[in-house]
Amino acid sequence: MDRVGFVGLGTMGRPMVRRLLAAGHRVMVWNRSRPAVEELCAEGAEAAADLAEVFELPVVMSALSDDVSVRSLILDSGVLDGAGCRVHVNLATMSADFAAEAAQQHAQRGIGYVAAPVLGRAEVAAAGKLNVLAAGDPAALALARPVLEPLAGRIWELGDDPSRANVVKIAANFLLASAIEATAEATSLVESYGIDASAFVELISSTVFPGPVYSTYGGLMAERRYEPPGFTARLGLKDVNLALSAAHQHDVALPTGSLVRDALLEALAVGWSEHDWAVLAEVARRRAGR
Repeated sequence: MDRVGFVGLGTMGRPMVRRLLAAGHRVMVWNRSRPAVEELCAEGAEAAADLAEVFELPVVMSALSDDVSVRSLILDSGVLDGAGCRVHVNLATMSADFAAEAAQQHAQRGIGYVAAPVLGRAEVAAAGKLNVLAAGDPAALALARPVLEPLAGRIWELGDDPSRANVVKIAANFLLASAIEATAEATSLVESYGIDASAFVELISSTVFPGPVYSTYGGLMAERRYEPPGFTARLGLKDVNLALSAAHQHDVALPTGSLVRDALLEALAVGWSEHDWAVLAEVARRRAGR
């Protein structure tokens, strides 16, 4: 059980694999592009010939970007058919409906499924301090815990329905998006009066809004530093849309969500899709004519 398969070596996937290697796990990796595989193999990982080889391992973790990529690579590819995997730990932020479908498809093949999206940027992953939101069958969670612990400051177990973990992650990202948009607008306001944005961010993050959200994103806005992205505007739009969709299914109004969605759409329209979603500050500045 010390052998782990890992699929998806993006911004979050690579530091996660490094944490697993440091914890003594033998990690077989697969990624659509080769450079990330070669980078991690130089640090002790093993390259998989294909996805089927990964899913022969007892525990597989995946950190893919969205429903579409998980569906095409894992659910619809046939890779689960006859796989030797005992549990698949999906670290991605997915829609609630897709989480339920994925759990059902895994169960039909005798494979445990754990939804385990995470809270934290790449530097938090590298430090092993992520907040992991985990849900799934208790037996599957028990198999997943040893590979989640090296990544986590805390594992929040949210029940046996995997969709719960995804809804909590969607709600958390909705709060982040709302906070980023509000900070962007406030920063634009003070700048219009000639106040230094860095001083304003220092003030709010050390008084009324202490903590990493306002200090981190406010700092990026003040410095106008959006590359390399910790989380892109494109992915932010995806998650806000997931929140709006989940709310619609339960007749819950999210009026702030519509405003943030439109701001992110504006960011994408002017070519900032792969910038950090703190680029909402530039959207606010554009509205102010600066």
